[in-house]
Amino acid sequence: MEKLIRIIANRFIKVVANVIKILCYIFHFMFPKKRFILPKHSHPIYTSSENPAIPKILWQTNYTNSVTLPVYINYMFNRLLSPTYEYRFMVTEDRAAFIESNYSQEIFDSYSKLQIGAAQADLWRILVLQMYGGVYLDIDAHFVWPLNMIVKNVYRELYIVRKRGGLSNYFIASRKNNPDLEKVIGVILRNIQENKQTNVYRMTGPGVFNSVINENKVNTKSYRYICSQGDFTNEFFQYIDKPEGKWTKAQKVKDIVKE
Repeated sequence: MEKLIRIIANRFIKVVANVIKILCYIFHFMFPKKRFILPKHSHPIYTSSENPAIPKILWQTNYTNSVTLPVYINYMFNRLLSPTYEYRFMVTEDRAAFIESNYSQEIFDSYSKLQIGAAQADLWRILVLQMYGGVYLDIDAHFVWPLNMIVKNVYRELYIVRKRGGLSNYFIASRKNNPDLEKVIGVILRNIQENKQTNVYRMTGPGVFNSVINENKVNTKSYRYICSQGDFTNEFFQYIDKPEGKWTKAQKVKDIVKE
């Protein structure tokens, strides 16, 4: 019954979000330079005495913290569904500083070779979860159910299965020091060193997840019951101030790895 309710909630949110997105075209037509600031850190709306295996930290990243209205509404919606979670956000420069301060020179050098923001974010999200634990969510994704009810206190990890099967990395919930994520890090670093992949998906993204993690041996749920992408926002609103646009375009005009 709960699964059915979640699917209905998912569909309802999708409809409302797409209406909001249409209205945001009008807003940004009238106010083309207007932007909204995402906080680098915010405390939980209210605290809980629970002691879950996965820390109550919600992680996100973007190339800038100055965003369009639909991206900001998407952020506010996620905060509404994660009231007991601390929120931490990093821009491009913050990601690099975090890795340089907390990981080896070898890992930082490998990260610094990545020339496409999405590839950098792929590696950063694994490194930050491996060190602190918590929940990572892409900036254009939104929860379809309260996060407390998605990530149970007893969970040590939770991955999502895509519509056509296989794991994705736009939502990851994990304890720190996860041996599966350690393997993912190892493969990404090797891919950077060898530089044989020509696609971000296989170099640093879900392709690595699916080559390392057996979805039948870890805790997974369908994306339908957890989160969706691209309902409140889209490529236009997300990359309005980034000429090179989405990673799918960027990888056509530049190498993923700088030699």
